[in-house]
Amino acid sequence: MFTDMSQLLLDAVRRYADANVDGDGVARTPVPGLSAIRATRPSELQFAINRPLVALVVQGRKRVSLGSETFDFGAGESLLIAADVPTVSQITRASLGAPYYSLVLELDPATIEALAMEMHVVQAGVGGPVRVDPTEAEVAEAAARLVNLLDRPMALPLLQDQFVRELHFWLLAGRHGAAIRALGIANSHAQRIGRAVALIREDYAQPLRIEKLAEAAGMSPSSFHQHFRGITSLSPLQFQKQLRLIEARRMMVSEGLPASNAAYAVGYESVPQFTREYGRLFGVPPVRDMKQARSRMTVAA
Repeated sequence: MFTDMSQLLLDAVRRYADANVDGDGVARTPVPGLSAIRATRPSELQFAINRPLVALVVQGRKRVSLGSETFDFGAGESLLIAADVPTVSQITRASLGAPYYSLVLELDPATIEALAMEMHVVQAGVGGPVRVDPTEAEVAEAAARLVNLLDRPMALPLLQDQFVRELHFWLLAGRHGAAIRALGIANSHAQRIGRAVALIREDYAQPLRIEKLAEAAGMSPSSFHQHFRGITSLSPLQFQKQLRLIEARRMMVSEGLPASNAAYAVGYESVPQFTREYGRLFGVPPVRDMKQARSRMTVAA
């Protein structure tokens, strides 16, 4: 059932998204890691390796798949991604009359660690890295206050940190808490692998140096491989490959780069290899994928 607090959050997200959304349906905010999403029609499949985040859906529906698991959720529910894992997602219910809206917050491990210490959280929870739960009233209320703060430019720089901290607190105290605790346990495997993931993201176009990544994680190369796959579901090389392909597709769609230029830009030395691996991930070779994407955009226009 849609509560009064859910309606207040919907109103706040709708107002901000409608005024600030870009061509990709994203309304970025001045608050680091916080954005609103708006879509007026069901989307195509979206491939991503997200940072840990929570997405509060306030209108419409979405489907997210991780491997063989599929999560179907809608207004009044929250998606938690508690690790850097590859997902395939699709907005399944959206229209001009009733757009899809969600509020997305990238989780801050430092904030979670500080809160976990103050809340005396000493053990990480169990369960998979992706889950869906009903959005609690306290989470919706804190999120609505944070979004409404965006309309007050004088107050925003003074209050945004404590509002973001409050939202993290209610997430950690609520249904999602057990799944995000590993992000707040100092020197946990999740935190240590997260340091390596940050290096891969920063230098994804460069050759992979396992020894450097293992050193950043404070692990031996063999232990690093084991824990990396256990947390992300991919090997380091597979992780880098998916990052490269996802970024190449973004360059072709958003910037109009030819497939060969995008391949070299993300670190491939062989266009045929890029074409083969692109087809395995996205289901079609890059040239055909771009023709289909342009056709969809023409129809939508």
